[in-house]
Amino acid sequence: MGNPARHKWVFRARFRKNAYGWRGSRLAVKRVREAVSEIRKVARRDPVLGAEGAVIFLEKVSPALGHVDSSSGAIGMAVYRAVAALAQVIAAAPAEDGLRDRWLDRLWQAVSDDDIPYLELLPEYWGELCVTPERASRQADEFIGIARAAWGPDPRLRGYFDGTPACLSALLKAGRHEEIMELLELEPHKFWHYRKFGVRALLAMGRKAEALRYAEDTRGPNESDRVISEACEEILLSSGLADEAYNRYAIEANRKTTYLATFRAVVKKYPNRDPLDILNDLVESTPGDEGKWFASARSMGFHDEAIELANRSPCDPRTLTRAARDTAESEPRFAVEAGIAALRWLTRGYGYEIIGQDVMDAYEYTMKAAGNAGCTQETLERIRKLVAGEGSSDRFVNRILGGHL
Repeated sequence: MGNPARHKWVFRARFRKNAYGWRGSRLAVKRVREAVSEIRKVARRDPVLGAEGAVIFLEKVSPALGHVDSSSGAIGMAVYRAVAALAQVIAAAPAEDGLRDRWLDRLWQAVSDDDIPYLELLPEYWGELCVTPERASRQADEFIGIARAAWGPDPRLRGYFDGTPACLSALLKAGRHEEIMELLELEPHKFWHYRKFGVRALLAMGRKAEALRYAEDTRGPNESDRVISEACEEILLSSGLADEAYNRYAIEANRKTTYLATFRAVVKKYPNRDPLDILNDLVESTPGDEGKWFASARSMGFHDEAIELANRSPCDPRTLTRAARDTAESEPRFAVEAGIAALRWLTRGYGYEIIGQDVMDAYEYTMKAAGNAGCTQETLERIRKLVAGEGSSDRFVNRILGGHL
């Protein structure tokens, strides 16, 4: 192991207390990512030194970002991801017992001093950070009394305790599963933040059906249905009940930030299902948004279905234009229909910050595809009718294409 005291960490100077001002969110996000990259690079060569760097970063990150405007959520998300990544670096390091105990003490002090809080995710990894069941059991013993009191009947002691997730995580690592369930019985409200440890404990005891019911019983107006459905889906998949998992949870559990990413996630998780059936189920789950599944259909070569979807409800004109451009030679008939659909939605005012070049691109790629498909005149007439019927007051598309038509 390298000497931690002598190693020069680049990130260290960048994470002084209050190093970033109110408008420093963008730079802070960049520096957090650079710090994680630096620590991981060192950890590949020297895992213990890398873990030491991770502990230093986690000690410094919250004080450094105390004045940053976090309202956009970008800096919070960057730190949460860093915490998840660096917890694994620390857990994987082959540190001797005394050093790991000191790391845990330093990390808990950082959590205790974290007012924002940026480190609220860290206690959930406490069992992994302990590494051994024996250390995890000792750590759980330090937390469990306060955790019970915080959920107990005495109003003088009752309240929030940031060590409760750490206690539950440590109990799980220690194999003290029944104690997790007993502690959760005291919880005054059903929060997934805590009850997910109950689900894991029940699974560890082989009580899968009970774990599924326990997870379902956590649903509520303040809980994420997607996260709970993801856990339930995993329980059923691990039990070999893929059909039930799909029918009950697949769509909700695999919703991503884009429609295409959602489709790909479900297809990957259920390789034995027909992708077209999956696509149809997803389309049915979002009435009024059929057009947004165009890229998903196209990605699997379902060209007829893609065009049908693009014509049923608004679809991003730029997405359709790119499809026309990319397939003008290989699939010219499909490209023509994609381009016509793009122009249709443009004449109806759809698209984000549309400029004249967007209109010209849609027109030119459509006509190029029409030439390859041998339907130039027919396509030109279709475009003329579309443009002539433009309903917007400024007749934007008409002004751009009028001279060409």
